[in-house]
Amino acid sequence: MTTLATHGMTRTRTSIFAVAGALAVGNLYWAQPLIEEIAGSLKVSSAVAASLVTVTQIGYALGIFLVVPLGDVLNRRRMIPVVLGLSTLSLLGAAFAPTFSLLLAALAGVGLTTVSAQLLVPLASELAAPDERGRVLGTIASGALIGVLLSRTISGAVAEFVGWRAIYILAAFLTIVLAAVLSLMIPQMEKRPAVNYFRLLGSVFTVVAQHRAVGPTLLISAAVFSVFSLFWTSLTFLLSTAPFSMTVGQIGLFGLAGLVGAVAARRAGMLHDRGWAVPASGVTLCLLAASLLGAWLAQSSVIGLIVVVIVLDLAAQATLVLGQTRLLSLPGRNRSRLNTAFVVSNFLGGAVGSAIAGPLWSAGGWTAITGTALAIIAGAIAVWAVTRRGALIDQN
Repeated sequence: MTTLATHGMTRTRTSIFAVAGALAVGNLYWAQPLIEEIAGSLKVSSAVAASLVTVTQIGYALGIFLVVPLGDVLNRRRMIPVVLGLSTLSLLGAAFAPTFSLLLAALAGVGLTTVSAQLLVPLASELAAPDERGRVLGTIASGALIGVLLSRTISGAVAEFVGWRAIYILAAFLTIVLAAVLSLMIPQMEKRPAVNYFRLLGSVFTVVAQHRAVGPTLLISAAVFSVFSLFWTSLTFLLSTAPFSMTVGQIGLFGLAGLVGAVAARRAGMLHDRGWAVPASGVTLCLLAASLLGAWLAQSSVIGLIVVVIVLDLAAQATLVLGQTRLLSLPGRNRSRLNTAFVVSNFLGGAVGSAIAGPLWSAGGWTAITGTALAIIAGAIAVWAVTRRGALIDQN
């Protein structure tokens, strides 16, 4: 039987899990800066090509709900490399797709199978000692966010020199290498009793209702991810118009500024290890609100917006890390299902944020964007204030 003493989350294992998370989540965004090039290559309109990102995201949402709960019942040492292997096949399908319809199907498969990061997070929570769980999960979660922020920059750079198909070949190679490495790095875990698949999926909702901490945490995290998505989608509108009038490449460099906040937030989980998760969440939510106010004030300043990006990413990522760590520290053997609920709720919040960005920009520009984002965060702060003495402290 595996023991934490023998198979705990060493720094090497934590680092590899973080890299795997970055690559897995990055696979969702390779196509985003390549829409125009893919459209020209496969002879479709830009509007049609833009559906590639949507289909990948839909596939990811389905994968989270249909695949991740299996982490609570299957042998993850076998399951995770298999999922990565399927992701490799989907990436190769995208790389060599001769038509747009086949590329669309391949990227739907990429979304469906690129869920290994959300299988590794609950596994890491289970392997980590209680007093280091926050640090470990913070590192892995930051790896995933770094994957999101870097994927667009890397994809555009690779495509500029060797074409858009090359990024999928490179991603497939890295994914299969990680599958091999993880098959050696993941320890053999205690066998768990079999559960009917459909009952397992239904139990995701049951697990959410079992702990007072879950509902408020999901609401707060979804609100934060909604604002994160709203901000980054709308920032493109702001920077592409006067007085900035930046090119797509220049706008993409703002993602590098976000890396500073993402890396800094890596240590947020340590606050949970010290028992400060609930008050720290209140502080990071207030910091997020302050960054949005700063975004409104700095709407004509490049340096001001860079500072805002750093602070906003730090506050948003820290809040998400604290929420995810709190959920995955709850007792029981249902961490994969709790993580499913966490990621799906965030995805829904992010989808709402992206969907309202365009209409808000058309209706009231940057003021409407930042005002709406502030209202959402104010609601999250209200939820935190009302539940912090009860629901958010439920660790029993």
